[in-house]
Amino acid sequence: MKKFLFSTLAAVILSSSWSALAAPVDTVVLVHGAFADGSSWNQVIPQLQSHHLKVISVQLPLTSLQDDVAATQRAIARAPGNVVLVGHSWGGTVITEAGNDARVKGLVYIAAFAPNAGQSTGELAGSYPPPAGSADIAKTPDGFLYLPAATVAKDFAEDSPAARQKTLTVTQGPIRAAAFGDKVSQAAWTQKPSWYLVSTQDRMINPDLERAMAQHIHAHTRSVAASHTSMLSHPTSVAQIITQAVDGSNAQ
Repeated sequence: MKKFLFSTLAAVILSSSWSALAAPVDTVVLVHGAFADGSSWNQVIPQLQSHHLKVISVQLPLTSLQDDVAATQRAIARAPGNVVLVGHSWGGTVITEAGNDARVKGLVYIAAFAPNAGQSTGELAGSYPPPAGSADIAKTPDGFLYLPAATVAKDFAEDSPAARQKTLTVTQGPIRAAAFGDKVSQAAWTQKPSWYLVSTQDRMINPDLERAMAQHIHAHTRSVAASHTSMLSHPTSVAQIITQAVDGSNAQ
């Protein structure tokens, strides 16, 4: 009887362990960038849901890398199953740190920063000539950065309709300037498969830097002739690379 119980228990444990290892990606966690909020993914979310994926769009406080990683970790914790993390712009730095969670099976960078361990976003951005839009960022007296309406229209979302530009302007989340000096402690892309969508018309991050980052992290790379906010102007291209990441992570 004891042998039977032991064998049964062992089989249950092994079965559970195998199920955990073999479990597919069920949830896509979307992490917005600076000068945005979770609604910036609204054009992409329905397309992901049409592929029967669960989706969580994180609302970052944009106060520090540590705070934004914590918000992302809370989203991962409540996500069903395994996760593919998607980051836009500053959100790339966030997923580079938060992606070290064991349930994260893949990382997707959408015109996003992908720092090394020990590197800050500011250091990475400064390694290439600044694009035109970076000169038009405004700053509050208490040290938060935001985009004036004219900058959103000219440099941030220039390929989106005017009505969407106006909505993006009023829903944007200002980011604490000091956050760009926060350093990544461990880069998840060194251990997890990555995908990168380069925006070739980007006026906020140098497209040459985007291509260099994608190559450096050995990402599966695609390009789209889009502004910095490709998830608004080219949501199908963004949804496609995310679903490819899900399929690729499930095949690992």
